[in-house]
Amino acid sequence: MRRAIALAVVATVLLVATAARAEAPRHTLAVAAAANLKTAAVELKKGFEAEHPDAEVTLTLGASGAVFAQLQNGAPFDLFLSADREYPQKAVAAGLAKAEDEKVYAFGKLVAWLPPGSTLPLERDGLKALLDPSVKHVAIANPAVAPFGRAAAAALQAAGVADVVRPKLVLGTSASQAAQFATTGAADVAFLPMSLALGQELAGGRVVPVPEGLYPRIEQAGLVLSAAREPALAQAFLAFVLGEKGRAILARSGYGLP
Repeated sequence: MRRAIALAVVATVLLVATAARAEAPRHTLAVAAAANLKTAAVELKKGFEAEHPDAEVTLTLGASGAVFAQLQNGAPFDLFLSADREYPQKAVAAGLAKAEDEKVYAFGKLVAWLPPGSTLPLERDGLKALLDPSVKHVAIANPAVAPFGRAAAAALQAAGVADVVRPKLVLGTSASQAAQFATTGAADVAFLPMSLALGQELAGGRVVPVPEGLYPRIEQAGLVLSAAREPALAQAFLAFVLGEKGRAILARSGYGLP
């Protein structure tokens, strides 16, 4: 009888311990990321969660300027992965983060994407090929809120074609929407981050790198926010992005590495 009682007590203790583990609260990390990180961010999330089983990463993707506006309005993000350094620095200036918490994690690359079947000779003629009358619409992200849109505008200006191409521009609210314009036939050419152009949605199109001398270097920075509810977890995620596994993911996604 005593043995049976002892076994029953042990079984009860094990059941309680198992239930406690099952009900242990998970830590949710809210990450706001630039739209150009769409594919890479999902991989980074999976890799980080594999190493931190008690963490759940929620991703919000959008133009960096739009994310910054949300931060100013009190959006509850823990970490901001921007498409440039300007918006993280604005966040620091606005008192939303500390300068020492900003880290450059990647260098973005601008490309021109052409739909399957396009014969536009971008490789031969460079951006002057956009002067061809057959080019009716050119998609870029809105330069007012998207760093890759600013890079595209700078490249068109440097190539001496901005005045002619300007009436043809179709502006996306983010780099992702500019990519959507390209895939739905709303544009003959789209200027996109290489990371998006290499994605499955754009497979089959032609990807032509824009000469890096035509636009300022795109330094993409991450920033842990002062109002983060999970500051230690945010620091750990940023460290993962900067670490060996994160760098490998970014390299596969078409980014240059600092």
